[in-house]
Amino acid sequence: MTDKKIPYFIAKAPILFLIVLLSINVVMYNDPIGGSNQLALLLSGALAAVIGLYYGSKWKDIIEGISKSVKSVVPAIIMLLLIGSLSGTWLISGVIPTMIYYGLQILNPKIFLFATAIITAIVSLATGSSWSTIATVGIALLGIGTAIGLPLGLIGGAIISGAYFGDKMSPLSDTTNLAPAVAGTDLFTHINHMIWTTGPSLIITLIIFLFMGINAPDVQNVAGLELIQNTINNNFNISLISFFPLIMVFVLAFKKMPAFPTVLIGALIGGVFAILFQPDVVEKFVGETYLPSFLIKISGVWTALHSGYAIDTGVPVVDDLLSRGGMSSMLNTIWLVITALTFGAVLETTKLLNTIVTVLLSFVKSTSSLIITTIATCIGINIVTADQYIAIVLPGRMFKTEFKKRKLAPKNLSRTLEDSATMTSPLVPWNTCGAFMSASLGIATFSYLPFCFFNLINPVIAIIYALFNFKIEKI
Repeated sequence: MTDKKIPYFIAKAPILFLIVLLSINVVMYNDPIGGSNQLALLLSGALAAVIGLYYGSKWKDIIEGISKSVKSVVPAIIMLLLIGSLSGTWLISGVIPTMIYYGLQILNPKIFLFATAIITAIVSLATGSSWSTIATVGIALLGIGTAIGLPLGLIGGAIISGAYFGDKMSPLSDTTNLAPAVAGTDLFTHINHMIWTTGPSLIITLIIFLFMGINAPDVQNVAGLELIQNTINNNFNISLISFFPLIMVFVLAFKKMPAFPTVLIGALIGGVFAILFQPDVVEKFVGETYLPSFLIKISGVWTALHSGYAIDTGVPVVDDLLSRGGMSSMLNTIWLVITALTFGAVLETTKLLNTIVTVLLSFVKSTSSLIITTIATCIGINIVTADQYIAIVLPGRMFKTEFKKRKLAPKNLSRTLEDSATMTSPLVPWNTCGAFMSASLGIATFSYLPFCFFNLINPVIAIIYALFNFKIEKI
């Protein structure tokens, strides 16, 4: 049976089955990401495996494919755990509370969304990581926006829009280095070519956020803001020195220290600052115990690292803002990522995905249709395989020859990969990026998705350029 060709309608059956199961989840739980999406992904993967075995795939190869796929995201899983720890210690040490406290004094509600997108863009551009940006200043900005009274989804959209501009354009970003490597061009040629689609996308995004802020009703509740600030001030030792862990993380990232040690150092410095500058906070968090004073402080930091921080101030909005973090908060996200990658790996190993993409290539008749097909494929693979790296590498390998055959410069392919794969990764709930954004910010993916204007606009502009053959350069 090894020579049997897989029919297209059978190859896409697992994807259709997954859509049905996810839809049932939405109906049963009235939540786009509620219920066991993990189970839906595993059952769909099982169907794909059965089809693959019938058409000649070997079980050993399927298992090896799953192992290889999951292994590829072990660094991302470790990063998720470390960022969970960082959030916990930055809360108990007063880093995030201090950022919220001063942010409420500085940021004008009318320009908050506009300023948020710019701040996260600058931070992400400097660090090369949307994940680190979200887990640090992103959480603080979310707290400020919530205190002002803006909808969570809208705040999340502004944060993610800015963070992904930096993630896409920074020479320190992994995706910005991966795309040109796959396409066969150099880093700075790739970045310069991306300016043509990324620049207008950011400008339009900022105009939208500025317009929304200026024309929004007055959301500032002065009494409520003062209550939040006073509550934070009464429960933490607010001081400018609390910005040191944040500055240290930025410096280490700028010095190109790898992400693991950078985030770990940031989390541990947060723990040290909690012991030194927030001893009362730590002791209150631990509660009554017979442990010596020093071990109480160690216990508090240790708990914040693995289980997060929780506070009871009597003011619900502050408690919600400052109770989160810890490695354990990322476990459901990790579970989702592993099952999603399992599904994607089975599709790829059994050649079902290759069959679907081959059919897509049959529709390619012109340069514009090639670029649009590449964009659609990247978005589809982001949804199916749940990993932006696969969504860059796999279409990059598949379409590279076709771009070369049509005498198109490699930088066209690398830009297209980023305009689609990188941009849409946080918009898929079970994608590694979407799951991380949702877990870190505590916002459902479909709640912030409509407001991620930068991520939504960028692929559209890329398609418009393709249709009008604008800035599509030949070899």
